[in-house]
Amino acid sequence: MSALPALSIVIPCLNEAARIAETLERLQPLRQRGVEVIVVDGGSSDGSTALAASLADRVLDAPRGRASQMNAGAAVAHGNVLLFLHADCTLPADADRAILAGLAASGKQWGRFDVELASTHLLLKIVAAMMNLRSRWSGIATGDQGLFMTRALFAEIGGFPMISLMEDIALCKTAKSRDAPLCLRECIVVSPRRWEQHGIWRTILLMWRLRLEYFLGADPARLAMRYSAAARTPETRILVFARAPEPGAAKTRLIPLLGTAGAAALQNALLERTLATAIAAAVGRVELWCAPSAQHPLLAACQQRHDIAGLTQCDGDLGARMQHAAAATLAAVSRVLIIGTDCPAIAPENLRDASKALAANDAVLIPAEDGGYVLLGLKRWDASLFNDIAWGSDQVLAATRERLAALHWRWRELPPLWDVDRPADFARLRASGLIPELDRALAAAR
Repeated sequence: MSALPALSIVIPCLNEAARIAETLERLQPLRQRGVEVIVVDGGSSDGSTALAASLADRVLDAPRGRASQMNAGAAVAHGNVLLFLHADCTLPADADRAILAGLAASGKQWGRFDVELASTHLLLKIVAAMMNLRSRWSGIATGDQGLFMTRALFAEIGGFPMISLMEDIALCKTAKSRDAPLCLRECIVVSPRRWEQHGIWRTILLMWRLRLEYFLGADPARLAMRYSAAARTPETRILVFARAPEPGAAKTRLIPLLGTAGAAALQNALLERTLATAIAAAVGRVELWCAPSAQHPLLAACQQRHDIAGLTQCDGDLGARMQHAAAATLAAVSRVLIIGTDCPAIAPENLRDASKALAANDAVLIPAEDGGYVLLGLKRWDASLFNDIAWGSDQVLAATRERLAALHWRWRELPPLWDVDRPADFARLRASGLIPELDRALAAAR
């Protein structure tokens, strides 16, 4: 930009690949008028940032959480006025002019738009009308209403408080003590997905209850956990962690026995069996979490063969990568099963049993005979389950049990299975006949 923008739009984003491009496309006329658009990603695993890159002035990463992400965007923004926009909201065409002219004419320092829910459902029209009325009466707005504020006031009040939920309410309460809001009658159009996915009355009652408890002094972190649990889809998702079966990088401990090409062929056969098993379990969507990348040709071809989604593992050790995947998945669904590709003995009924076990437990494990585990199932996650563990050692299972006990979580262990890491394991696999095409695949690799 040749001149500093008068208005900067900050959009927090987390796994919004289905809509972020459309949201940003609608902001392009504003960008052409000099408005700055900043997308702040909280750890998306669905390619959201790649979709946003060419449609925003800046895309940056920040610790997950709307408060953290919006504060990070404000810190790098150049505009004298900041507008915080949710990724599923559409601004009115002249939003920039309405904000700047409204603030200048009124002498106010912050405000919000009216809202309209993108639905013909009568009850949702009433919800939107009540949101607008409540906001005018109370001077408190929600993030869906497109909060905007002068940079000076935002800095004076310290930005969004770093709380897990109700950060928009808390910001408005503080801003209101300085100046009443400018309530613009132009409408932001808000996606009704939250109400449609989880039920209109259920969502209304949930939000009323959470706001009441917040005003009565409840801990926002506890409220956030309840909101997250209520908002998740009641579904199990199976995450298959896999590395590309490349010669020299696959099954390295078996290379002396099988050679580089043979070890890669073995890994590919194990991957194919694991995916077939996961799909046959029919307990929920199967995702392939890939290293080094979901775009790796071998793994991309595998996704296409099985018609499943592929996501790229983050950087770091196995614990960091599992933690990232679990956190991202449990933000959307209620149960997650994480498996690798080293256990040919795992069967569809093992996965179904693990999913059922999560109905009454916080976690489920299928131990491995070598001291690790071949499956970890979770209904919630905690960093202690993944940090500072000697991955690949015979202490993984014991350490995980200790962490689960320290968290006071309920967990269940299913019968142990064996995996394939060493020459003795390979001999057991060959004798088991679990992969009938194994010898043919190895012969073809020679």
